[in-house]
Amino acid sequence: MTPRRTGAGPVARDARAHIPVLLSEVLEQLQPKAGEAYIDGTFGAGGYSRAILEAAPCRVIAIERDPTAFANGQALVDTFSPRLTLVAATFSDMELAAREADVVQADGVVLDIGVSSMQLDDPARGFSFLGDGPLDMRMSQAGPSAADVVNSADEEDLADILYEFGEERRSRAIARAIVKARADAPITTTKALAAIVERVLGRARGDDKHPATRTFQALRIHVNDELGELRRGLQAAERLLKPGGRLLVVTFHSLEDRIVKHFLQERSGKVAGASRYLPEAAAPSPPSFRIVNTRGFTPNEKETDENPRARSARLRVGVRTDAPAWHGP
Repeated sequence: MTPRRTGAGPVARDARAHIPVLLSEVLEQLQPKAGEAYIDGTFGAGGYSRAILEAAPCRVIAIERDPTAFANGQALVDTFSPRLTLVAATFSDMELAAREADVVQADGVVLDIGVSSMQLDDPARGFSFLGDGPLDMRMSQAGPSAADVVNSADEEDLADILYEFGEERRSRAIARAIVKARADAPITTTKALAAIVERVLGRARGDDKHPATRTFQALRIHVNDELGELRRGLQAAERLLKPGGRLLVVTFHSLEDRIVKHFLQERSGKVAGASRYLPEAAAPSPPSFRIVNTRGFTPNEKETDENPRARSARLRVGVRTDAPAWHGP
């Protein structure tokens, strides 16, 4: 994918209206300094980019795959020109984006993984069952949609998607119900899919979590290849960061967090799952990262009260060593 720099476009939101999760912790760990260059791999409403640029006279190369968020980011680009460069790409393309902005190595990379509040709150994007809309879920607004998957994948593949990416224990029953329903009419809206799942799972009394939550998560992750993108993005950050550079990743569910945790454990020379009674196995390459906090950082009570979506967030931080980047995953 060839990154595309920002140009003129409609501006619908002010980034000041969006406060990103764990912002104070991100700034504390990133430690922006004058003259340094940072990658904001998930621009969204620009909250991290703005905060970094306000913290120090530095540069930010911001990356955004969503055309709507990319267009809305023009106001922030104008405000911080020439220190902010906004590129239309996926964050796994950060090396190319950095080169095109004349940045050879970065001092920090920040990734906020998953769907944004703007995407969730817009029924037309089809990410949420809270409002009825087309069953879309595409962050890039290109390629097969969730409706395409739901209406064309065979029952076994559907069940595998729901189980692997949603950790849905009743994935086979839901897949069977979807296949049966689409035989009568295509499933094209979020409301229709949520109703099918709810009929299968029911709704426990007093449970405020919608039964379709895991199904929607699974389809969104599959449609956007989020876990594959995360793995590729971590490897790209490893190659791009200079010694002492910092990698910061905010995740919102266990699948994402597990990938980041294991990546940093491996790259820091720690072998996950080794017995404490046995000598630690030697890493295949010199450690390319040092872990800052093995448990990661989580939001405080004040932040979760103000933003319930922050409850599951976790920030993991690694500091790049001077060892070469590893080869492969």
